[in-house]
Amino acid sequence: MDIHPIRTRDDLHAASARIEQLWEALPGTPEGDELEILMELVEAYEKRSFPDVSPDPIEAIKCMLEMKGMTIADLASVMPRNRAYEVLNYKRPLSINMMRGLHDLLGISLDCLAKPYDLKGVSKAG
Repeated sequence: MDIHPIRTRDDLHAASARIEQLWEALPGTPEGDELEILMELVEAYEKRSFPDVSPDPIEAIKCMLEMKGMTIADLASVMPRNRAYEVLNYKRPLSINMMRGLHDLLGISLDCLAKPYDLKGVSKAG
C-alpha cells in the first residue's frame, strides 16, 4: 500500500484508478482499508480543490468521464450512445434509471445527479 496525499490532478487520476481496482475489496481486509483511505483522500482533495462548487449533473458527468479517462462509449451500460449525446448536450433529461446507472458507473452522488438543470433548445410545456 503506497498511499500519499493527493495534491495534483495526476495524483487524483492515480488514486481514482486504484479505487477502481479496489472497488470490490471487502471491508476489514488490507485492500478494503486501502480503498477506504483512498476514498477519504479523494474526498478531501475535491473539497479543497472545488469548494462550494456544485456542478450541474451534466457537468459532473463530463468531469467524471474525463477524470476516469472514459468516453461516451463507456456509458453504454447506462444508456445508448445517441441518448448519451442528447443528455450531454442538454437535449434530454436524465431518467431515474440513468441516474442510478451513472451513480454506479461514475460514483457521482445521486443528490448531484438529481439536481435540476435547464435543457437547451427544448421548449418547456406550461
